[in-house]
Amino acid sequence: MSLKYILRVTNTLFVTYYAHMVEYRAELFIWVLSNSLPFILMGAWLKAAESGNIGLTSLEFIRYFLAVFLVRQFNIVWVIWDFEKELISGQLSHRLLQPIDPFWHHLIGHLAERWARMPLLVVLVILFFILYPQSLWIPSLATSLLTILIVAIGFMLRFLIQYTFALLSFWTERASAIEQLWFLAYIFLSGIIAPLQVFPPLMREIVMWTPFPYMVYFPAAILVDKEVSLWQGLGVMMAWMGLFYVVSRWLWRKGIRQYSGMGA
Repeated sequence: MSLKYILRVTNTLFVTYYAHMVEYRAELFIWVLSNSLPFILMGAWLKAAESGNIGLTSLEFIRYFLAVFLVRQFNIVWVIWDFEKELISGQLSHRLLQPIDPFWHHLIGHLAERWARMPLLVVLVILFFILYPQSLWIPSLATSLLTILIVAIGFMLRFLIQYTFALLSFWTERASAIEQLWFLAYIFLSGIIAPLQVFPPLMREIVMWTPFPYMVYFPAAILVDKEVSLWQGLGVMMAWMGLFYVVSRWLWRKGIRQYSGMGA
């Protein structure tokens, strides 16, 4: 399979999914606003910062939760619900007739959605700086490029994790329930509820060896110029990605064999 063929197929899929996403601009706007939880929590932490015992200033909280909002816009994943629906409805059989792993359909569909929501995101960020002009800052080029890289790796990590859970749909009709349990831990340990600086030191050390903080806190902290252990973070992310990739490939081989055995 030549590189030219791969690029042509990738471009075709991306354009197709992008056109599909753009058709639902109002729905995209709702999706963007549905991730405004960081702004709600920001108000609570700003009140707490007034006591002066938190360790972070009001300005640091404002910038951090804006960074969390931005990062979350790029690591939202819903593949488990799509895959579960395709398998139960039999649409997966049509995917298997194509010479492309269904994995790539889902991944490129997610990437196209990110690009489609970009204009809405820019408008909301401008509005945020109008409301909080004191929080305006311009990251350096190196910081911006590093943040983009970490956000991309964090997205792939979360995508692989949820795709692995999605493959359990071969054995259960409610694989999404597993994601809902995982999401509870993700909300509390990823830095969405609060920056990890406010966690007890021992708990923070333990959490940093899990995949959760690297999907939100880690790139958000880099964006606002907080000191992080970059190489440890990259190593942990790559280790978890490798683990979930191996498990997902194993589940796919086992699952598709069972799916074919059922007459699909």
